[in-house]
Amino acid sequence: MKIAVSGTYSSGKTSTVMALSYYTGVPRSLARTIREIMPEALPGVKLADVTPAQFLQLTLRRHTGRAVQEALLGDHFVSDGSSLQEWLYGAARLRYGMNPNATAAGGNGLSTTTPEEMAFFAKVVDQYGQAFKQHVKATYDAYVHLRHELPIAADGHRPMNDEFRTTVDGMLLATLDELEIPYHVVGGTVAERLEAIAGIFDLTPVMSTDEAIELARQEYGRQDFRMEHERVPAGA
Repeated sequence: MKIAVSGTYSSGKTSTVMALSYYTGVPRSLARTIREIMPEALPGVKLADVTPAQFLQLTLRRHTGRAVQEALLGDHFVSDGSSLQEWLYGAARLRYGMNPNATAAGGNGLSTTTPEEMAFFAKVVDQYGQAFKQHVKATYDAYVHLRHELPIAADGHRPMNDEFRTTVDGMLLATLDELEIPYHVVGGTVAERLEAIAGIFDLTPVMSTDEAIELARQEYGRQDFRMEHERVPAGA
């Protein structure tokens, strides 16, 4: 079975997927993060400052990386998110601007873009949406959607606000309904999430929740959390 774990920024997707993989022994698909992609694609640029054209490049790179990971793992894996999120983060920017943080601060987030740029961006995002929805429909058997119960991580990387996050959350669930992909909304502590997901899909634990969470904590802690513009491109 191919399961996608979805949710917006700061919903705990990555840590939950890591722990779930340890807990059940099911391999996971972890696409490269935007922090990792940006130094190669847009050296020295912050995510909050990307133009519509640059955002489209990042979306394409992220989707391609996911598709490759999925193909390598075959028919049994759990995925950290899906390409629906990449598309919806673009679609929601049509409402909140390229930098939703500016919206949260009382602006409209559109000051650095022209109406012509945003009009073309809207057309491409719509076309991406059609392709990504077909890919998701053909790939995943079911979704687990994590409630956004945690506050947004104020690390300067995520250009977002609570209204933006809530909008994306609703759009994602509406899209799953449109595609008729089964999904299960899960919340609670990480241990509660693991037990709930394993129960839903009849996955047999291979270790305790405490052991799985600790292994995931150690792995998560080994990630490079430097800002994207502080990194040196791979091979440089």
